[in-house]
Amino acid sequence: MAKRYAALLRGINVGGGRKVPMAELRALLESLGHEDVRTHLQSGQAAFTADHGDEESLAAGMSGALARHFGFDVDVIVRDHTYLEGIVEACPFQAADLQPKQLHVTYFSAPVTDERFAEIDREAYLPERFRLGDRALYLYVPDGLGRSKLAEFLSRPRINKGVVATSRNWNTVVKLVEMTEA
Repeated sequence: MAKRYAALLRGINVGGGRKVPMAELRALLESLGHEDVRTHLQSGQAAFTADHGDEESLAAGMSGALARHFGFDVDVIVRDHTYLEGIVEACPFQAADLQPKQLHVTYFSAPVTDERFAEIDREAYLPERFRLGDRALYLYVPDGLGRSKLAEFLSRPRINKGVVATSRNWNTVVKLVEMTEA
């Protein structure tokens, strides 16, 4: 049975390197047999329909195809519509009361637990805060991501060791739900 998914590509089209034009990404995903492929912005997200595979195998197939086509590795996380909708519904912050730049979701390739973040003195970063969700981290940064000391700490390799992590602002989080609706 066909399902709608979103592919989240990590670290492309930033800082002038690792260019992945969206038209080429759409064509590449279609060459893998996916249908109704749509991209959003230039920052690495696409929605598509697939009638085979699971999230992990779809992500691995895309990652391999991207490496062959572009000549560099790209980490990919694939999530289905139900998961993405659940992320929006489970948001622990009052998203409707915030500017989209103040709220971000980091998607992880695997579940993460509080132990991973035990070394963080959460009080030291207030009013910035984070909460864990299902393979996700919700991050509230009142002054935006670019000024956030907490976001900088959370992006350190030792914090994300063993998982792929990629973040999206709240506008994109909501847009992914819309793009994956049947």
